[in-house]
Amino acid sequence: MIRSMTGFGRSAFNVGDRSFEIEARSVNHRHLDFRLRLPGVLQELEIAARGFCQELLVRGKVDINVSAVGQLAASSTLQIDSEMAAQYVEAARKLGKEHGIPSDMDVSRLLVLPGVARQVDATVSVEDAKDPLFSGLEAALFALFAMQEVEGQKLSEDFSASLTHLEELVDWLEGRSVEVFNSGREKLTQRMEQIQSETGLLDSARLHQEIVILGDRLDITEELVRLRSHIAQFRSVIDSSDSGEAVGRRLDFLIQEMGREVNTVGSKANDAPIAHQVVELKGRLEKIREQVQNIA
Repeated sequence: MIRSMTGFGRSAFNVGDRSFEIEARSVNHRHLDFRLRLPGVLQELEIAARGFCQELLVRGKVDINVSAVGQLAASSTLQIDSEMAAQYVEAARKLGKEHGIPSDMDVSRLLVLPGVARQVDATVSVEDAKDPLFSGLEAALFALFAMQEVEGQKLSEDFSASLTHLEELVDWLEGRSVEVFNSGREKLTQRMEQIQSETGLLDSARLHQEIVILGDRLDITEELVRLRSHIAQFRSVIDSSDSGEAVGRRLDFLIQEMGREVNTVGSKANDAPIAHQVVELKGRLEKIREQVQNIA
């Protein structure tokens, strides 16, 4: 089943007497753009938590926010990273000197810079928090995936209807191309017969050659065969039960290939009805392409 890149998931977990909530949101994005926010008491687990989440994510812009419920315990303390603070002060001094501006660093502003200060809750052990945190992250992401699959099912139904319409258009093009060729062959034959009536000569070899050239110029059989193949592959992908693969890229590739075949059909078409249906095909493909951008 395909998954949309739009979704939301929520979970909660406890570490000792402390409670935490997790919210995961995702929207469409060409690649994976992942952001994780942890409360200060869990900051030491950020790298491990990011790695854990990225193993489950494929594509999309995903924001995960972990927040502590209620106030920090009375035993919580403020931990200062003096080395990080010194680096900020030195960077400010250097920039001030280079650009001729005051480099005074206000302490209150220094404390809110990333990595300088964090609250440490003595009631929360990092070792004890790891497994509950990872379980909570997994639960939130699975809830998000469930919503994505619901949205993906709706998209899959739209895709299926659009593909059926594409197949109907291809059937029509196939039949119409035969009519166009037969009409062209008949006109050639009539022209050669007219020449014969005027000159008394009939060049059968020339007539055969002209018919072959006409067939080569108007024949769109190969393009339609490949177009049918791409449609079948697209349908196979959206019907697949494997939702762990980045199918959005495969579908996007197939849409591009369909577009190339349709463009070739349009360039060969010397027929107004075919040209009209080519425009219809392009419009349908563009609609599908826009929807594919939201597939994980």
